[in-house]
Amino acid sequence: MLNCKPTLTPIDAKGKLSADGAKIDDSSTYRSLAGALQYLTVTRLDLAFAVQQACLHMHAPRVPHQALLKQILRYVRGTGDLGLHICGGRDPSITAYSDADWVGCLDTRRSTSGFCVFLGEALVSWSSKCQPTVSRSSAEAEYRAVANAAAECI
Repeated sequence: MLNCKPTLTPIDAKGKLSADGAKIDDSSTYRSLAGALQYLTVTRLDLAFAVQQACLHMHAPRVPHQALLKQILRYVRGTGDLGLHICGGRDPSITAYSDADWVGCLDTRRSTSGFCVFLGEALVSWSSKCQPTVSRSSAEAEYRAVANAAAECI
């Protein structure tokens, strides 16, 4: 995909994929590419959500999931100058941000939550994952996200 046409977004605006569609022939290539993209999210946080959505379907990838991987690669091709720049600062404060997407998974109805922790201006930790249980409300999903972020800071 070195000569592909770049795109401006790593994922479609709706951003959520279900487990529908035809199965792909070579799932090992899909898993290998999705795993490689996971390493790229260490310095490219703009890819984290899109790669997480692709990795949710590693056990049984379908044609729409493969199209998502190609979309991510087209985005990476057009945004090679972006990335996380870690620099020293004078502010030693710890700041954490969290968010949750209530009933974010179309198949299991579980919420997706995430957080990032900064030491001064430098990002030191982040996570994005599907919550282990189904939340009864958006407030409960947000509370779980805050609890995960607080546990990381302690």
